[in-house]
Amino acid sequence: MRILVLGAGGTGGYFGGRLTQAGADVTFLVRPTRAARLREHGLEIRSPLGDVRFPIQVITAGEAAAWGHADLVLLSCKAYDLDDAIAAIRPVVGARTAVLPVLNGLSHLDRLDAAFGAARVLGGLCHISAASAPDGAVLHLNPLHSITFGERDPAAPRERTQAIRDRFATARFDSVLADNVLQDMWEKFVFITSLASMTCLMRASVGEIVATDEGRALNEAMYAMCEAVSTAAGYPVRPQAHTRGLEFLTKAGSPMTASMLRDLEGGGRVEADHIVGDMLRRGRAAGVDVWLLRVAFAHLQAYQQRLGRPKAS
Repeated sequence: MRILVLGAGGTGGYFGGRLTQAGADVTFLVRPTRAARLREHGLEIRSPLGDVRFPIQVITAGEAAAWGHADLVLLSCKAYDLDDAIAAIRPVVGARTAVLPVLNGLSHLDRLDAAFGAARVLGGLCHISAASAPDGAVLHLNPLHSITFGERDPAAPRERTQAIRDRFATARFDSVLADNVLQDMWEKFVFITSLASMTCLMRASVGEIVATDEGRALNEAMYAMCEAVSTAAGYPVRPQAHTRGLEFLTKAGSPMTASMLRDLEGGGRVEADHIVGDMLRRGRAAGVDVWLLRVAFAHLQAYQQRLGRPKAS
């Protein structure tokens, strides 16, 4: 199985690196400067599970067409980079290629379907806290490292996803071949939207929010609102996922924040439209009262307006 991983940053670098360690045929598609560094120094992963450095195969966009078609493309970019990502992987996507996106949210599926056809695009999500260090190393920040994936059409043949499952099973991360991957994606979408909306709106951790007079009730209201949107879409959050999500969002003293807040506090771009905006639009279309999502999205849009404004000299 030929695997193409777009980028060698936190998420892609980690999962692609672990597959490489397991002997998989993995190639990373990266920018020329990154390619030169990786060819010289290899890929380094710093992890609570142990630090490693090893050589990897890399190509640049100019070499992609000659490289040929992949059996599997692993896509883990930020949503605001998706158009560039689609253009970058287009030369390696053939008739038998499976594209596995592990982005947060759902709206990327429509864009990938339009680019490559729905039959090629799997459903997927990951649970990992990873980032790129200034020196290019992959930082794995806690022991969590899993990918859940599957055919979006439950009636579709499972031969290719079973082959992917078997390949992933050899690597040093957790993987699940889901029977109903869209259910899993919706449940993560509900949680991540609630967490991002509230921690960004309040500029605070879960513990700091719930320590206020109204914080716990507002977190619960946001979660219920997002769950109502999911239910209206035909994917009611299952009891176990509901309980787990609510516990995370209301835990006293919790330092948990969304990665979106960390991006915002660092003055970077945020996936506001892809996560919060998309949930808001889906809720409105379904007739769900999404007043708190409106406030959260307006807050993020105001931040984006300031981010795009020329700085005073």
